[in-house]
Amino acid sequence: MSSETHSRVAILGAGFIGISFAAVLADNGWHVTLIEPDPHHQQSAKDGLTHQQDGIALAGLDNGRGGTVEITGADETALKQAALVIECGPENLEIKQDIFAHLLSATGLETILVTASSAIAMSQIVPDPARQSRCLVAHPVNPPAVLRLIELCPAPGTSPAVTDRAATLFAEAGFEPVTLAREIEGFLLNRLQGAVLREAYRLVDDGIAEPDDIDRVMRLGLGPRWALSGPFETSELNTPGGIPAHAARMGPAYKRMGEQRGETVDWSAALVAQVTAAREAARGEQSIPDRAAWRTTAVAKLVGFRDRLMRGDI
Repeated sequence: MSSETHSRVAILGAGFIGISFAAVLADNGWHVTLIEPDPHHQQSAKDGLTHQQDGIALAGLDNGRGGTVEITGADETALKQAALVIECGPENLEIKQDIFAHLLSATGLETILVTASSAIAMSQIVPDPARQSRCLVAHPVNPPAVLRLIELCPAPGTSPAVTDRAATLFAEAGFEPVTLAREIEGFLLNRLQGAVLREAYRLVDDGIAEPDDIDRVMRLGLGPRWALSGPFETSELNTPGGIPAHAARMGPAYKRMGEQRGETVDWSAALVAQVTAAREAARGEQSIPDRAAWRTTAVAKLVGFRDRLMRGDI
C-alpha cells in the first residue's frame, strides 16, 4: 500500500462524531472523504468542521499538516483507495449491518473497516467470524476533536495484525489508542462510566443524596484527581504503601459495599499483585512520594484553572 493510499480515509456520516474525526485527521495530514447522503447535513458539515478546527486550536492540539476534507454524497472510488474507513452512522444494528455488508464488498482487502459505535460490538454487526478479519470497533471519547483517546475493540475473528495496524494508523492520526484484549460489551469507557452511573442512580433512589450533590462530589472531588491520575494511580498515591496497602485498607469496605448491591468483589492477592506491578512499570524510576507531590501541585493548577473557567474569567 503506497504512502498516498495510506494517508486516505473515508468517513461515513457527517454527524458530530464524523465531523470531529474529519477535523482531527485532516489536521494531521490525512486526505479525508466525508461521505454524507443528506444534502442538508453536507452543508452543515462545513460549519461543523470550522467549529471543530477552532476547538482543536483552542486546546493547543493543532498540527496544521495540510490534510484535506472533501464532503460528498457518495464516492465508491474513495472507499477503494482508503487505508481506513470509519463508519459513524446511526446507533442502529440493522443499519450498521447493511453498511458493513456493502463495505466488505466495496473496499480493498487491505482496507481496515471500523465503526465508531459506543455500544454495538463488531460481532453483532458482522456475525460471521470469517468476515471479521479486517473489522473492529474504534470508539472515541466525546468530543473526539479534543479528547484524543480511542478504544479499539476487535471481534473474535479480527486479525491481530489488523488491530495492531489500526492502532498505528490512529496514533499517526493524532489519537491515543487503547486496545482491548478481547470483545466485551460496553468496551472500557462505558463499563467504567456505567459503574459510576449505576451507583449514582442507586444513591438517588435510596434517598441518600440529590443528583446535584452527586455531580458536585464528582466535579469537586473525584473528577480533578481522576483527570490527572485515574483510579489505580489515585489509589496508589492516596495510601502510604501504595496499591497493596490501599487494597488491604479499603478492599474489605469496598467488598461489603459491592455485595450490598449484589456485586461480587474479589480483590485477590494475585490481582492486587498484577495491578501493583503495572503501576510500578508505569511509574518507572519516580517514587510514590515524588509522584504524589507532583499531583498535589498539578491538582492545584487544575482547580485554579477550572474555577476561573466556571466564573467566566477565561
